[in-house]
Amino acid sequence: MTQLNYRPGRIFLSVPHMGGHERNYVQKALEDNWVTTVGPNIPGFEHDICQHTNAQHAVAVSSGTAALHLGLRVLGVKPGDEVICSTFTFVASANPILYVDATPVFVDSEPETWNMSPELLDQAINAGIARGKKPACILVVHIYGMPAKMKEIMEVANRYEIPVMEDAAEALGSRYSGHQVGTFGRIGVFSFNGNKIITTSGGGALITADEALAKQAVFLANQAKEPAPYYLHSQMGYNYMLSNINAGIGRGQLEVLEKRVKQRREIYSYYKEQLSEVEGLEFVPEPKFCFTNRWLTTILLPEGFKPEQVRQELEHDNIETRLLLKPMHQQPLFADCAYFSNGTSDQLFERGLCLPSSSSLTEEDLDKVVKALKQILL
Repeated sequence: MTQLNYRPGRIFLSVPHMGGHERNYVQKALEDNWVTTVGPNIPGFEHDICQHTNAQHAVAVSSGTAALHLGLRVLGVKPGDEVICSTFTFVASANPILYVDATPVFVDSEPETWNMSPELLDQAINAGIARGKKPACILVVHIYGMPAKMKEIMEVANRYEIPVMEDAAEALGSRYSGHQVGTFGRIGVFSFNGNKIITTSGGGALITADEALAKQAVFLANQAKEPAPYYLHSQMGYNYMLSNINAGIGRGQLEVLEKRVKQRREIYSYYKEQLSEVEGLEFVPEPKFCFTNRWLTTILLPEGFKPEQVRQELEHDNIETRLLLKPMHQQPLFADCAYFSNGTSDQLFERGLCLPSSSSLTEEDLDKVVKALKQILL
């Protein structure tokens, strides 16, 4: 059995933060016996997602990974196709490419947002076309809640007529040029895992402006059941529906989304101000046109400090931190995949650390983290 490190007084990286009304939605579901994958909270949650994002259609599902898998299916990605994917991401972005028997092609980051480089994206597409393998989809990730350079990315994608799916799992509440990320491509995906800015305990959502894509995603997520008085199936489907209980939690959480974004941004500002005297310590600024939810505050350590060393020392103080993501092209699972590199993601992994960023952190908690870091770095 996994032993969770719940020591008294521990400061965690990112934990759920209830707003108060979640209980009302869940209690009503229990009273009315809507405790399965049908019930009024599900369409209500999907409506609320559309209201918050200005998306036209939302499909609530069991996880962000499930939403990515469905997205690839409804976009028509087939076995043997190639899908371009950000390399600086969590494995859940890339695994669904394998689920559909396609091949990932990884593209490095640009240093300003840490997201997919439009220039390298163009190179990857041209290389694929030269091999007779025009990519079937571009899967761009908005890492740590920071919007990618969607104007440039969409210009490249549109030039080659390749559909874009945005993995905005960490970026609910983040905007690019005033628009919620996830609404630029054909499909956007959010995660409501327990560590995200808001949670449904476990869950995700697919958003799109295309009604046909949304209907196909619902069909596949519900075991691809054909309309008939008996169970009839003409293609493979999945058990990806979100429960009415989880959707109720999500409805309560969405009510406090803007407050949570404000709190996470304030945490980033606190760290940035309080650690300003640490020479060589770097924060990722907010580029022009970007508004980030600051889901996690991330830092690049001064020269001479190793992230794992700092992580272990903070662990002694009962403070949870995490290294920046190890790029997908460094993962044994994807060792044989093509990779278009400029070295950015490798450098980020070598220098970076995620700091505790829960919206429920008190100033006392933050001060403890700052003092512990200063003791290590000064």
